[in-house]
Amino acid sequence: MGQPRREANILLVEDNPDHAELTLKALKDGNLLNTMFWVKDGEEALDFLFHRGRYAHPTSAPRPELILLDIQLPKIDGHEVLRRIKADGGLRTIPVVMLTTSDREDEVCQSYRAGANSFVSKPVRFTDFVARVKDLKLYWVLTSHLPSSCC
Repeated sequence: MGQPRREANILLVEDNPDHAELTLKALKDGNLLNTMFWVKDGEEALDFLFHRGRYAHPTSAPRPELILLDIQLPKIDGHEVLRRIKADGGLRTIPVVMLTTSDREDEVCQSYRAGANSFVSKPVRFTDFVARVKDLKLYWVLTSHLPSSCC
């Protein structure tokens, strides 16, 4: 018997279109029933999560079960987005994985202090990058028990 399939809404917050495309492709591999949403900056991420602006209707922005968050974002950086997520009672239980090109120790520490659930550096090589994202999906979507919206 195989692993049971889980459906999860995943929010990717990534300003680099190439990284976003690779991440979304790697997440789609394996035919999991995930619904992926991509926003391109920190302000758009907060609009999505707090149902503001073009995301005002909850059906256009369902609550994600997992957030993949870059640090270096336009408008509002990833650390500030993370702080706002973890400060909100309705969002704080959503796991947030910092998925970034940075591997600086101060970035790692700042992320965990703000409430990140994981910090993953993006490898430079394409095949390593895809493998890393697939590993993330395997753990966070198939292995880890994600909180439901009732938390």
